[in-house]
Amino acid sequence: MKASQTLATNLQMVLTDLIELQLQGKQAHWNIVGPNFRDLHLQLDELVAATRAFADETAERMRALHALPDGRSATIAGATRLESFPEGLTATKDAVKLITVRVERAVQTMRDVHDEVDEEDPTTADLLHEFIARLEQLAWMINAETMTAGASVSEPAQD
Repeated sequence: MKASQTLATNLQMVLTDLIELQLQGKQAHWNIVGPNFRDLHLQLDELVAATRAFADETAERMRALHALPDGRSATIAGATRLESFPEGLTATKDAVKLITVRVERAVQTMRDVHDEVDEEDPTTADLLHEFIARLEQLAWMINAETMTAGASVSEPAQD
């Protein structure tokens, strides 16, 4: 099978956000300070490992479909749908919200392209399902670092 331009474009959008999320996860990992530092530091490594693996699977799937992935830094910086991560030290409680919002944004990109991907290639849509499930789990676990017992669990994190 050869990917249509639409499928290739949709997968490039997913790839772009996954690479950016991986980079932002590391930026946060290196620069967080405050309560629960070690727990969040380790959770961010878990997020980075997952996004790295998902980006690789996406790019390799693109190549299997005869599409060309573009992971160059200028491409990622110019096309990501994620907001930039702030520079400098970041308090752990702030980093939790910043990262959770970005994970949710990357998941939204996958949800936005899902139907077109599924229509052309259900196998690739299955990969998106796997990525979404894991990223939503990681977002929940990271966001739980700052939630209180009486907090509403029905609303996503707010930036």
